[in-house]
Amino acid sequence: MPRVKRSVHARKKRAKVLNEAKGYYGRKKSSYKLAKEQVDRSLVYAYRDRKVRKRTFRSLWIVRINAAARANGLSYNRFMAGVRLAGIELDRKSLADIAVSDPAAFAAVAEQAKAALENESRAA
Repeated sequence: MPRVKRSVHARKKRAKVLNEAKGYYGRKKSSYKLAKEQVDRSLVYAYRDRKVRKRTFRSLWIVRINAAARANGLSYNRFMAGVRLAGIELDRKSLADIAVSDPAAFAAVAEQAKAALENESRAA
């Protein structure tokens, strides 16, 4: 059985890693050994930060909703409770977008939330 010559595959593998390491600082972009370590680490960061991005955006939406709700005389948690009681099925992303792009529509949602909270407090 003939021996396996690896030069083509090995060069291709190393070239792929060095191509992924373009833009890195120092020898991490040109030395295969250092580039491989950094590319592996970068892939770990990318995987982790795809999860973190979701958390970050959710907190941004909450900040925007809170600011708009306070402008309409409600705190964030009272606003969200009112939205739930009013049966408004908008998620935080949509509410934040409405708060930024159309304050009048957000004010209408806030009024519905206030009314639902008042009805609930009268019923209790």
